[in-house]
Amino acid sequence: MSSRAATRVFQGIEEEIATGLLKDGEKLDEATLAERFDVSRTPVREALLQLVGSGLATQIPKRGCFVRSPSFREVIEMFEVMSELEGLCARLAARRISEAQLKRLKQANAGCEDAIAQGDSDLYYANNVQFHECIYEACGNTFLADETRRLRRRLQSFRRLQLRVRGRMPQSLDEHHLIIDAIESGLAEKADELSRTHVMIQGERFNDLLMHMEQAH
Repeated sequence: MSSRAATRVFQGIEEEIATGLLKDGEKLDEATLAERFDVSRTPVREALLQLVGSGLATQIPKRGCFVRSPSFREVIEMFEVMSELEGLCARLAARRISEAQLKRLKQANAGCEDAIAQGDSDLYYANNVQFHECIYEACGNTFLADETRRLRRRLQSFRRLQLRVRGRMPQSLDEHHLIIDAIESGLAEKADELSRTHVMIQGERFNDLLMHMEQAH
């Protein structure tokens, strides 16, 4: 129960940081957050540790935990690097993927289709993570996979939010199909290019989301 509550608090704070509702340098007070999310302080502490681990908060001894919000430029720079890492993973996967790994990749994508049918962007995100995990596994390079995962965690709030932009989930799914076809056909260069474009579109879509939110305010 504590773990689920911690995840709910983490994702709530994460989204507020990503959308600018919580500003850089703002203090994350345990008592206030516990009251706001209607939980005890234990899951709040767990959530704050996750935020520090993901680079979205800083723990200062004897002072507390503070928001560390990346600038828009930093976010775009991270997306640029992420696109190259994802592309390289897909390139290697096209050369090395096994039949069992290809089957798991297609199953993960089927989960994305189910999420679209339910209109659930968070479920789509969860299945999308599994889709990309299958590619990391299939690339056969543990160091590359770990580095890609590390940056992916830094960008998870932005990647999740961009799926809420109208029409993004079906477009993302179409891109998945093309990536699968390239990997299955052993077209390493094409898999690389498609995966890089897939990730950079996410950065652009997040910009679209911010524009929508500004207009709403």
